[in-house]
Amino acid sequence: MMKDVLSEKIRILLVDDNPINRKLAKIHLDKYGHEIEMAVNGLESVEKFRDNEYDLILMDINMPVMDGIQATKEIREVEKGDSKRKRTSIIAVTANAFVDNKDQCLKSGMDAYLSKPFRPEDLVQTINLLRAG
Repeated sequence: MMKDVLSEKIRILLVDDNPINRKLAKIHLDKYGHEIEMAVNGLESVEKFRDNEYDLILMDINMPVMDGIQATKEIREVEKGDSKRKRTSIIAVTANAFVDNKDQCLKSGMDAYLSKPFRPEDLVQTINLLRAG
């Protein structure tokens, strides 16, 4: 049986331009006692990532200023430029549920993909799988 790694406190960057989506995800993740920071677009997520370390990033795809695909590519570049920084798991969270969207997310450097609306247990399962290695 897989250990529920959500019982461990982790640091999460939640990136979504929709305040309702941010609030719903935060309510669910708060149940586990995680430290959650939020960004409202991809550019803000890259800026926060440069200054902080996170265990996990939940990345919306369609956002103003900078989308989640470009933000992920930039985050991966920041990681490449800092040998002390560990690779951060990034989960795409998007309403685009087409196969080519999923492929595009994974090719950009994301580790997993959830389509909205998702069930809270799907988020938990995805995080568990990524954290288990």
